[in-house]
Amino acid sequence: MWSAVGAMALCVALLIAAEFMPVSLLTPIARDLHASVGMAGQAISISGLFAVLASLYIATFAARFDRKHVLIGLTALMLLSLVLIAVAPNFLILMVARAMLGIVVGGFWSLATATVMRLVPESQVPKALGIVYMGNAVATAFAAPIGSYVGGIIGWRGVFWAIVPIAAISILWQWMSLPAMPSEAPSPVSKLFGLLRRPHVAFAMLGTMLTFAGSFCIFTYLRPFLETRTHVNLTQLSLLLLALGMAGFLGTSGASALAKRHLHLLLGVLPVSLAAATVVLLLVQRSFWSVGGALIVWGTLQSAIPVCWSTWLSKGVSDEPESGGGLMVGAIQLSIMSGSALGGFLLDHFSVTSTFIGGAVMLLLSACIVGNGRRIQQPA
Repeated sequence: MWSAVGAMALCVALLIAAEFMPVSLLTPIARDLHASVGMAGQAISISGLFAVLASLYIATFAARFDRKHVLIGLTALMLLSLVLIAVAPNFLILMVARAMLGIVVGGFWSLATATVMRLVPESQVPKALGIVYMGNAVATAFAAPIGSYVGGIIGWRGVFWAIVPIAAISILWQWMSLPAMPSEAPSPVSKLFGLLRRPHVAFAMLGTMLTFAGSFCIFTYLRPFLETRTHVNLTQLSLLLLALGMAGFLGTSGASALAKRHLHLLLGVLPVSLAAATVVLLLVQRSFWSVGGALIVWGTLQSAIPVCWSTWLSKGVSDEPESGGGLMVGAIQLSIMSGSALGGFLLDHFSVTSTFIGGAVMLLLSACIVGNGRRIQQPA
């Protein structure tokens, strides 16, 4: 049982690493493929679009097959995308490989919560989700700095080749540990959108989107904030980003322990606290050590949010966890894209302060939507 959860955590870590590493390798990728940095950035962001599409249709597709085979198939597709990225002779192949990775991201995340619910007893679901998201925290902490460092030694293609054997190990581990999970009744896409007719689901999706849009409006532009306001050098920047990622371990484990009893309180308090931590960053922006402390708090709070919303999914849509998972992943991917876009617009036309304030406002709106939690509780 727990070995299967560990196998899923490893796959999640690989997915996040594959998504985050190109950010630190953007310049050499663009140079090698004779593309502009902006074009290379679009090739990386295309995975988000395909993740949204996959999240909407994966429940319908997966219902026809054994869940074990679907998860292994998605992991195999990730392995193929990594190989294609590593050997990409041109920009088009890179785009195709990133689109394939987006399908895996959307599909695997959409099925993750429902799969965990089938692997462990209901009382152990928050703990199991915490383990899965620990893989997220590990990859978030180390993917970018390791990718940048190793890429400077063996090249950006070598970085992706290094992940390939780990992906193969993940496939083998899933094959050995995941039990057979027979197909279920088909879940049409209409059922997925039909969930929005339930008031508590509609409020929860709105709260989810505002929370993730707000946090990624800020997170995406932490580097320009640190470079222009705190005036960090490359070493200091790496240390601060590593501290931010390491704080994710604390947030993930803390949320796993608290979500079982205080779920709705956390869903309301976390965005308010994250908005407050963002304001603190703006207030202490000139002090390296104060910014470092605020970033640790910020990273702890931000990493707890996905665990809590996944736990809500296991309780709030317990009768349709797969359709609910697809709806939530689609909402999150859309909110990440829109939040990052809004943050970039505010940065280009105003300042990074405006970007951070815009993100904080969305976080506060999310807390207003959640309120005391009654709006997002599944009716008896």
